[in-house]
Amino acid sequence: MNRLFRIEHIHRFAYLLRWLVLASLVAVLSGSASALFLVALDWATQTREAHRWLLLGLPVAGFCVGWIYLRLGRDVEAGNNLLIDEIHDPKRVVPLRMAPLVLGGTVLSHLFGASVGREGTAVQMGGALADQLTHLFRLEVTDRRLLLMAGISAGFASVFGTPLAGAVFGLEVLVIGRLRYDALFPCVIAAVVADQVTTAWGVHHTHYAVGALPLMSWWPLLAVMMAGMAFGAVATVFATVTHAGQALMKRWISYAPARPLLGGAVIALVIWGLDAWRFAGLGIPVIQQAFVQPLPAGDFAAKLALTAASLASGFKGGEVTPLFFIGATLGNALAPLLNLPLPMLAGLGFVAVFAGAANTPLACTLMAMELFGVEIGVYAALACAVSYLCSGHTGIYKSQRVGQAKHSLLPEGIKLGDVPAFHKSRAVQTDEQGSRE
Repeated sequence: MNRLFRIEHIHRFAYLLRWLVLASLVAVLSGSASALFLVALDWATQTREAHRWLLLGLPVAGFCVGWIYLRLGRDVEAGNNLLIDEIHDPKRVVPLRMAPLVLGGTVLSHLFGASVGREGTAVQMGGALADQLTHLFRLEVTDRRLLLMAGISAGFASVFGTPLAGAVFGLEVLVIGRLRYDALFPCVIAAVVADQVTTAWGVHHTHYAVGALPLMSWWPLLAVMMAGMAFGAVATVFATVTHAGQALMKRWISYAPARPLLGGAVIALVIWGLDAWRFAGLGIPVIQQAFVQPLPAGDFAAKLALTAASLASGFKGGEVTPLFFIGATLGNALAPLLNLPLPMLAGLGFVAVFAGAANTPLACTLMAMELFGVEIGVYAALACAVSYLCSGHTGIYKSQRVGQAKHSLLPEGIKLGDVPAFHKSRAVQTDEQGSRE
């Protein structure tokens, strides 16, 4: 009995040591890539703001990005959805070229003024770099899944400076309603170390302050729930409009590079013609303003429209930072209506719209606590949970699987992208059954 006990402890120690090494390697690669990316992104943003005529080159930049992906990146164009699919149904190692392609495409998109984010780039770089260790260490399928999840966590944590949220994001984003605890240790190690690596490179993240919070009572809690419903509804609109726009662009324009060429021309015309410079790129200055002063009530809608147009056209980057913008400005607009502090509701919107759009309420609650302080935890959990429920079975990641349906009957394992077709087929079957009766 003692011998078996000792053997079990040896295996546990070996497992911990093995994943400590593997996850740390993933973190060093991902954290360093994120540091390079954030420095390049900062350069692109400052250059665009100093030379606003660069916006005129957005159509050409879009064509170049589309052409490069057409020639070199067809097998990695699915981005985050490719990583999710590979974790669920492993087929082949993610090509390394995903990392430089998405890095270059995102920096170009920001340099010339597209309204896109940065999370997608960091996650894709983290996943692609992590998967290269599969061949090096001859990993089995199960270990490869954990390695990819660790890469996702490392990319998310290092680009936002939120290691706890990054660790849980890698666990939560794959399946709605389910977590894989076998990946907990690798994801935590990868997220924490990647964040430290990015910081060690001298890269720092934006800080926000939510100020004093109201005492816990029935009205603040009820008001946060009502705000959560609005956050979830806007998350649904964003995901639906973005996916519908992508489908329409592919249907109308068969030649891929022509989509960002045309979309870029329209976006540049809108920004220049309407003096809408504040909606170009990440929009960090506007997010910061949302925490300290009232903003126009329509800011969230304008950012939503321009981001959906940019992503639908084929520009690279991601959705998350624009979702932060949308959520913070929406919270800013709702604060006086709900009689809540403006910074508080801006912060809750910041995380809750993302929670509804990505179906990751736990990661977003932790993000709120890491960014704004642990005191906001209860309010953030409530806002994120309500937003998650109210966003329904939609989301920015079409390859997410449904593990536990939110509030309707769906087959286990169905992709979010297949949910509309499933509902349509069920409706047809119901109509046919009714006609027979």
